[in-house]
Amino acid sequence: MRVVIQRVNRAAVRVNGQETGSIDKGLLVLAGFEEADTAEDVEWMVGKIVRLRIFDDSEGVMNLSVTDVDGQILVVSQFTLHARTKKGNRPSYIMAAKPDIAIPLYNQFIVRLEAETNKSVPSGIFGAMMRVSLENDGPVTIIIDTKNRE
Repeated sequence: MRVVIQRVNRAAVRVNGQETGSIDKGLLVLAGFEEADTAEDVEWMVGKIVRLRIFDDSEGVMNLSVTDVDGQILVVSQFTLHARTKKGNRPSYIMAAKPDIAIPLYNQFIVRLEAETNKSVPSGIFGAMMRVSLENDGPVTIIIDTKNRE
């Protein structure tokens, strides 16, 4: 499982011109799943995201988590996070999980984020063509991969 986390002042996702989710201060999480991902990967990632200290404290130091600042989380599925570009110029998505694996993990990811934050977690629609808008705060952008736990 690979995510790109962006600290935002606001973010929204639209499908076919209809907004499916939006947040104010918080995290926009782009999430991609691969065939080898499991429920354990989801659990580890959820813990990492909700405890990640990337919001400023009163001293201006990134020392607070999304829950510490009462922030929100918006989740958008993005299989292109698993693009392979080693050969040629056209990305290969062979590592991205097929929907029968990815959709249950995506849904579990949202449910677990809601449980950990005690808040609703708006999202895009898995597999849909989406339009994502955001105002990145900082900018702060973090990439985390469960296959490379640092």
